[in-house]
Amino acid sequence: MNDVRKAENCDLLVVGSGAAGLAAAVTAAQGGLRVILAEKAAVLGGTTAWSGGWIWAPCSDVARRHGIEEDPAEPRRYLAGVLGNSFNAGLVDAFLAAAPEMVAFMERQTALCFDCGARIPDTYGHLPGAGQGGRSVIAQPYDARALGPDIALLRAPLRETTFWGMTIQAGPDLRAFLTATRSLRSAVHVAQRLGRHLWDLARHGRGMQLRNGNALVARLLRSARDLGVDIRPSHAAARLVTRDGAVIGAVLSGPQGDIRIHAARGVVLACGGFPHDLARRAASFPRPDTHLPLAVDSATGDGLRLGESAGGQQALDLAAAGAWCPVSKVVWPGGDTGVFPHIIDRGKPGVIGVLTNGRRFCNEGLGYHDYVREMLAATADQPEPASWLVCDHRFLRRYGLGIVRPAPLPIGGWSRAGYLRTGKTPAALARACGIDPDALTATLTRFNDHARQGVDPEFHRGTTAYMRLQGDPDISPNPCLAPIDRAPYYAVRVVPGSFGTFAGLQTDGHARVLDGTGAPIRGLYAAGTDMASVMGGQYPAGGINLGPALTFGYVAGRHAAQEHP
Repeated sequence: MNDVRKAENCDLLVVGSGAAGLAAAVTAAQGGLRVILAEKAAVLGGTTAWSGGWIWAPCSDVARRHGIEEDPAEPRRYLAGVLGNSFNAGLVDAFLAAAPEMVAFMERQTALCFDCGARIPDTYGHLPGAGQGGRSVIAQPYDARALGPDIALLRAPLRETTFWGMTIQAGPDLRAFLTATRSLRSAVHVAQRLGRHLWDLARHGRGMQLRNGNALVARLLRSARDLGVDIRPSHAAARLVTRDGAVIGAVLSGPQGDIRIHAARGVVLACGGFPHDLARRAASFPRPDTHLPLAVDSATGDGLRLGESAGGQQALDLAAAGAWCPVSKVVWPGGDTGVFPHIIDRGKPGVIGVLTNGRRFCNEGLGYHDYVREMLAATADQPEPASWLVCDHRFLRRYGLGIVRPAPLPIGGWSRAGYLRTGKTPAALARACGIDPDALTATLTRFNDHARQGVDPEFHRGTTAYMRLQGDPDISPNPCLAPIDRAPYYAVRVVPGSFGTFAGLQTDGHARVLDGTGAPIRGLYAAGTDMASVMGGQYPAGGINLGPALTFGYVAGRHAAQEHP
């Protein structure tokens, strides 16, 4: 390690620039603290910048503006039902109390403002307390030109989930793109969006009309600048500095060498968890050999290692160590590789997931976390935990599958690359994929007979509001079901992946890291995926990563601002 040649002072040091780190920084700065935000990468935003951007924050003012009022006891009752033995009353209550406060603070004191997911229900609609809409919010679209030169600091969105670098938001925006060839109104919307995007590419070299997680990060970055946060990209936290059992700062390793930062109110760890820490992942992930993370490469467990060096404890008793998502590996022309998250396509009518034995194994329209959990269980005795999403030509051209886009975009390149497998009959497709041909043919015959009637007696797709929202409202009698019978047939191989990790450091309701005795370590906070998930390793709704990340980042920043050194 280089000698520390420079020392600086601040009130609060925040390590990491995703949703949690930025929320902690802007909250503390608004509270009057001098804040340094250190980011290991050369760009800001972490995995948040690649995310869909939805935020689970029940009982917010945003929901009330849309006429949605609910008893705060209802989301608590719902979480108790989903989390079961993983329900931590102290953390859950702290989250549910602070989440609406966080939303109000951001809208009143920062450049972050929200749209409401008024029609987005919780995943398990059959459980008591499940919400039917309004618990999710998302950052409003943002014109990146308002960042000025700081646009260079914003991490570009994930290539696999954009269209030529243009972010598309789930909801009306996405539906317009899916129906552009069938609706004049949608075609006009898409033409306007594309026209503006192409102009931005020509003038600025990147998309400037931001949505999803990119808009969230951009708005928080704008706020951090406005509040005087000292932002330092390409600065990794090498080690914490402690005195008398308290964390009083850290040593940052930057382009000009190491800097010792004395932080009077402490340090917030928000480094992005450990999705690329191979040893820690191998110890806590099922079947880690085939796992493909969706997180940024810089998320290598720095926050956990730093926290443990000060006495913090990793939570190892969660229901799952990560936020699972089925993914497919993408090889781009030229050889670059990427990972595509199968979030939306699985729930559309006319696709099923099968194993190599040719049989379905789960309700494809439930949450992405559920799909991977069921895939792992069903392939426990197999060499690899993998499945195939199978559809027909009608489905592929209407919705797309994985990285393969719907009509009118071409599909031949993905077939030639081997990403998209094709067969003129179900049996031919099965042979192309290594699936049992007779079993796949029988599975499709049985599925199609029931799909024409709008029922799924095997797994009950389309029986909850969550599943129906993932479907297609133009399809009846069940928006989640359609026969798979229009040749040729297609399939994409999917394997376990994750948005990030759940098994972070144990904290209390103030986001303070706890030591081995359960006592808070003075001056040390954790938020985002460096903090053990308040959801206990379960996935009760979309947005349960960013919701707690923003909320406990806000809680940490507020607590630090109110603490007396």
